[in-house]
Amino acid sequence: MKVEPRQPNPDNFVPALGLRILTPLFDPLVRLLMRERLFKGRLVDQMAIQPGQRILDVGCGTGTLALLIKERYSQIEVVGIDPDPQILAIARRKAARSGAEVRFDVGYGDRLPYPDASFDRVTSSLVFHHLRRETKHAALGEAYRVLRPGGELHIADIGRASGVLMRLAVRPIVILDGTDRVKDNIAGRLPAFMTDSGFTEVVECEPFRTALGPVSLYRATKPL
Repeated sequence: MKVEPRQPNPDNFVPALGLRILTPLFDPLVRLLMRERLFKGRLVDQMAIQPGQRILDVGCGTGTLALLIKERYSQIEVVGIDPDPQILAIARRKAARSGAEVRFDVGYGDRLPYPDASFDRVTSSLVFHHLRRETKHAALGEAYRVLRPGGELHIADIGRASGVLMRLAVRPIVILDGTDRVKDNIAGRLPAFMTDSGFTEVVECEPFRTALGPVSLYRATKPL
């Protein structure tokens, strides 16, 4: 299925790190400040991927998570989608260097260009804190739609910021992305949003403490 590129909507689209000028710095900064390899490795572990499954990475950015999944499970199909052609160009270069066959599409998480029930796992990393509340709900609804019954949603994102240190640490993200986008994450509302979208067995793991605030892992299931 061919996905036609779309230009980002200036009202909803936030580039990596909040500013397009920072896009080339995304990988080194996230690796340095957010314990990326650790939390993404744990995210892949909790996905419990099985042979033959089809995986969608929503808001795949530079492709780090999608390529990590493909590195561990070379025989499965991995698709990444992101609205930013500039950052997808980085992802495609990384895939070419590694020799990994990962498809990267241009598109938005709140209007996925894929058929119903077409993936076994939907995952997303450091995306939902970029989204306004209504877009969070729409993206969760789309994840539910494209998952097969029994499929699972796995998210790593800014989580509940409890304690003075974590609230201070997350301030740069709040400044870059805007309070209206990040506030539901740091208030711990994502699990309730997943339940509202129809998911069951919603679990939030103990957050990782990072230099830019807490990163929580979430897991939820589309009922059979």
